[in-house]
Amino acid sequence: MEGAYLMTRKDILDAALKCVNGDRDQQYGNPEDSFRMIANFWNIYLETGPTNIYISSKDVAAMLALLKIARIAGGQAKDDNWIDLAGYAACGGEIDAVNEEPKTIRIN
Repeated sequence: MEGAYLMTRKDILDAALKCVNGDRDQQYGNPEDSFRMIANFWNIYLETGPTNIYISSKDVAAMLALLKIARIAGGQAKDDNWIDLAGYAACGGEIDAVNEEPKTIRIN
Protein backbone atom coordinates (compact mmCIF):
# COMPACT_ATOMS: atom_id res chain seq x y z
CA MET A 1 0.00 0.00 0.00
CA GLU A 2 2.16 2.78 -1.27
CA GLY A 3 1.54 6.12 0.40
CA ALA A 4 -0.80 4.61 3.00
CA TYR A 5 -0.19 5.42 6.64
CA LEU A 6 0.36 2.33 8.75
CA MET A 7 -0.83 2.70 12.32
CA THR A 8 1.66 1.82 15.01
CA ARG A 9 0.66 0.08 18.25
CA LYS A 10 0.88 3.47 19.96
CA ASP A 11 -1.48 4.97 17.36
CA ILE A 12 -3.98 2.15 17.92
CA LEU A 13 -3.80 2.44 21.71
CA ASP A 14 -4.06 6.24 21.57
CA ALA A 15 -7.12 5.98 19.30
CA ALA A 16 -8.68 3.39 21.64
CA LEU A 17 -7.96 5.67 24.59
CA LYS A 18 -9.81 8.51 22.86
CA CYS A 19 -12.74 6.18 22.17
CA VAL A 20 -13.15 4.86 25.69
CA ASN A 21 -12.38 8.16 27.44
CA GLY A 22 -13.77 10.64 24.94
CA ASP A 23 -16.84 11.52 22.94
CA ARG A 24 -18.30 8.00 22.91
CA ASP A 25 -19.46 8.48 26.49
CA GLN A 26 -21.51 11.45 25.31
CA GLN A 27 -22.78 9.57 22.27
CA TYR A 28 -23.53 6.19 23.85
CA GLY A 29 -23.12 6.58 27.62
CA ASN A 30 -20.36 5.03 29.68
CA PRO A 31 -19.24 1.52 28.74
CA GLU A 32 -20.17 0.00 32.10
CA ASP A 33 -23.81 1.06 31.75
CA SER A 34 -23.89 0.17 28.07
CA PHE A 35 -22.39 -3.29 28.62
CA ARG A 36 -24.76 -3.87 31.55
CA MET A 37 -27.74 -3.05 29.33
CA ILE A 38 -26.44 -5.28 26.53
CA ALA A 39 -25.93 -8.10 29.05
CA ASN A 40 -29.50 -7.65 30.28
CA PHE A 41 -30.91 -7.81 26.75
CA TRP A 42 -28.77 -10.83 25.88
CA ASN A 43 -29.87 -12.57 29.09
CA ILE A 44 -33.51 -11.89 28.28
CA TYR A 45 -32.98 -13.24 24.77
CA LEU A 46 -31.19 -16.34 26.09
CA GLU A 47 -33.95 -17.05 28.63
CA THR A 48 -36.18 -18.13 25.77
CA GLY A 49 -33.75 -20.92 24.89
CA PRO A 50 -33.11 -24.31 26.46
CA THR A 51 -30.00 -23.22 28.37
CA ASN A 52 -29.47 -21.52 31.69
CA ILE A 53 -26.75 -19.01 30.78
CA TYR A 54 -25.97 -15.76 32.58
CA ILE A 55 -23.97 -13.04 30.83
CA SER A 56 -22.18 -10.30 32.77
CA SER A 57 -20.98 -6.93 31.53
CA LYS A 58 -17.44 -8.40 31.52
CA ASP A 59 -18.72 -11.16 29.20
CA VAL A 60 -20.16 -8.49 26.89
CA ALA A 61 -16.74 -6.83 26.61
CA ALA A 62 -15.12 -10.20 25.85
CA MET A 63 -17.75 -11.18 23.29
CA LEU A 64 -17.58 -7.79 21.54
CA ALA A 65 -13.79 -8.28 21.40
CA LEU A 66 -14.42 -11.71 19.82
CA LEU A 67 -16.67 -10.02 17.25
CA LYS A 68 -13.77 -7.76 16.29
CA ILE A 69 -11.41 -10.77 16.19
CA ALA A 70 -13.84 -12.58 13.89
CA ARG A 71 -13.95 -9.57 11.57
CA ILE A 72 -10.16 -9.42 11.53
CA ALA A 73 -9.92 -13.18 10.88
CA GLY A 74 -12.48 -12.84 8.08
CA GLY A 75 -10.29 -10.41 6.19
CA GLN A 76 -11.82 -7.23 7.63
CA ALA A 77 -8.58 -6.10 9.28
CA LYS A 78 -9.36 -2.40 9.26
CA ASP A 79 -7.76 -0.02 11.73
CA ASP A 80 -11.16 0.48 13.36
CA ASN A 81 -11.40 -3.22 14.26
CA TRP A 82 -8.01 -3.16 15.99
CA ILE A 83 -8.85 0.08 17.79
CA ASP A 84 -12.23 -1.23 18.97
CA LEU A 85 -10.61 -4.51 20.08
CA ALA A 86 -8.16 -2.58 22.26
CA GLY A 87 -11.00 -0.45 23.62
CA TYR A 88 -13.18 -3.46 24.49
CA ALA A 89 -10.19 -5.08 26.22
CA ALA A 90 -9.57 -1.94 28.27
CA CYS A 91 -13.22 -1.62 29.28
CA GLY A 92 -13.50 -5.31 30.12
CA GLY A 93 -10.32 -5.18 32.18
CA GLU A 94 -11.62 -2.25 34.19
CA ILE A 95 -15.01 -3.90 34.74
CA ASP A 96 -13.24 -7.08 35.86
CA ALA A 97 -10.98 -5.13 38.22
CA VAL A 98 -14.00 -3.51 39.86
CA ASN A 99 -15.72 -6.94 39.82
CA GLU A 100 -19.01 -5.28 39.01
CA GLU A 101 -21.81 -7.74 38.31
CA PRO A 102 -24.82 -6.31 36.55
CA LYS A 103 -28.34 -6.82 37.78
CA THR A 104 -30.45 -8.64 35.25
CA ILE A 105 -33.67 -6.82 34.39
CA ARG A 106 -36.69 -9.02 33.80
CA ILE A 107 -39.12 -7.70 31.21
CA ASN A 108 -42.39 -9.57 30.93
